[in-house]
Amino acid sequence: MNKTKKYISAFAALLLAVPVLAQVPAPATKQSKPVLLTGATLHVGNGTVVENAAVGFDQGKITYAGPQSGAKLSGYEVVDVSGQHIYPGLIQPNAQLGLNEVESVRATIDWREVGDFNPHVRSVIAYNTDSDIIPTVRANGVLMTQLTPVGGTLPGASSIVQLDAWNWEDAIVKADEGIHLNWPFMLLPSGDSEQDTKLKKMAEQREKTLTELSTMLRDAAVYKAGKHAQENLKLTALAGLFDGTKKLYIHANYGKEIIEAVTFAKAQGVKEVVVVGARDAVAVADFLKTNQVAVIYSGVHALPSRAEEDVDMPYKTPYLLHKAGVPFALDYDLSIHGIRNLPFIAGTAAAYGLDKEQALAAVSLNTAKILGIDKEVGSVEVGKQATLVVSAGDLLDMRTNKVTHAFIQGRKVDLSNKQLKLYEKFDNKYKQEQQAPVSTATTSHKH
Repeated sequence: MNKTKKYISAFAALLLAVPVLAQVPAPATKQSKPVLLTGATLHVGNGTVVENAAVGFDQGKITYAGPQSGAKLSGYEVVDVSGQHIYPGLIQPNAQLGLNEVESVRATIDWREVGDFNPHVRSVIAYNTDSDIIPTVRANGVLMTQLTPVGGTLPGASSIVQLDAWNWEDAIVKADEGIHLNWPFMLLPSGDSEQDTKLKKMAEQREKTLTELSTMLRDAAVYKAGKHAQENLKLTALAGLFDGTKKLYIHANYGKEIIEAVTFAKAQGVKEVVVVGARDAVAVADFLKTNQVAVIYSGVHALPSRAEEDVDMPYKTPYLLHKAGVPFALDYDLSIHGIRNLPFIAGTAAAYGLDKEQALAAVSLNTAKILGIDKEVGSVEVGKQATLVVSAGDLLDMRTNKVTHAFIQGRKVDLSNKQLKLYEKFDNKYKQEQQAPVSTATTSHKH
């Protein structure tokens, strides 16, 4: 009877343990003691590389970053990471991470609102910190993201969050920092009369949309200048575009659309414009530079836009933008599950012209500058938040990327995740099968 009870207890414990392994790791507690990482190669994020470096941080802030010989700090917990590499935490812009979990399950999707003009919609309040995808992203060094709504002409406001939090309020790095605009596609005659009739109707709808957009922006500029007994949420949300407290992120790819959209926004009095997607950015590089417009380029791991383009055009576009003097950052836009590949698109850009440290900046400091958070994050410098990663190999190379430590605001992040658990599960299964003794049944039969 006692044996039976023991078996039942053991089986119950096993059943309880299985779901625990599948849970998202609990957020780390606030940094309680100062930490000093020693012996690694430091990649600051601004182009500087320091061999045999040390990085110290206390109360979530970096207190030292430089040669190990200069780290005269006392009372710090020393963590030896000799032979490894320290990088700033990577930042993924333009993403729906935590807003979409399972494509086939509608209840897990909350990235758009009904209607065409929704500048007052806040993406951050829908952010799910318990997403199974988030830990898989952190494991490759991506520690922050820009939550971006989709759908319609003005889908809403984006916010920047760090990826280790109990709820969306705790996750916020910068709330409602920009408004997103999906620029209507330009329509070109096809030469087919029936098709051109359809295109004409679509062009009329496009003009109507642009007229409504222009009216809303003008109303917002006037609204901002006065006092009102009753608040208009849509116009209030747009007001920051005219004093530079919010950026306008224009999603456009075609060169003529980029020029049209930026010109339109500037004419409306919008202070800061960023172009997202920007597949044709190189073709309009002079225009972007003249108008001081930054780019979030989305197409590194993509096919060329046109048959006549070089086959490697998407790969070398970051280098060409850098060469042309256009400020840019990179984002991984193929799927939210693939955001963990963000460091590898930077690695591809490095293989096609960019210097390795320039490629790192394109997913760290450059992104932070474009998003307006570079005073706090984006590089490993004294005074900034201790949001950084340690990798045993080159973070931008999928063959050697192996994140051993990650810290967000000085808090050590648990790097376990569902994918890692699955790997360990089946790795152990096949190891056990290989180690199992060979059956003697066949030998006995012969005798």
